[in-house]
Amino acid sequence: MAYSEKIQNLRVLIVEDNVSFREMLREKLQALSASTIIDEAGNGSEALQKVEALKPELVFMDIHLPGENGIQLTQKIRESYPNTKIIILTSHDSLEYREAAMRSGGSGYISKDSLHYIQIEALVKSIVE
Repeated sequence: MAYSEKIQNLRVLIVEDNVSFREMLREKLQALSASTIIDEAGNGSEALQKVEALKPELVFMDIHLPGENGIQLTQKIRESYPNTKIIILTSHDSLEYREAAMRSGGSGYISKDSLHYIQIEALVKSIVE
């Protein structure tokens, strides 16, 4: 099955409190396939509700959120949905954050400052293949 066929109906959740960043990421993901199902959450409690409803294959998770932080949310999501891939997003690219992200069950870690369309496409491709 070709990559373009595999990405059909991929379920993605973007957990980010910055609306403009969330919209930019959504546009980049939607450009990969019009049939990608994308939902958004701006805080921890909303994220948990959306994960339960959508059961995404891929979550883009900001570390700094109102309420619970992205590391805590990643742990909770991975406990209930161990096959969900969670990519940690942050503006603070430090070893401490990287290690915490991986310990929490994150599948990857990306600095928001260096996020490019090519990285997003590579992540999505690795999820569907």
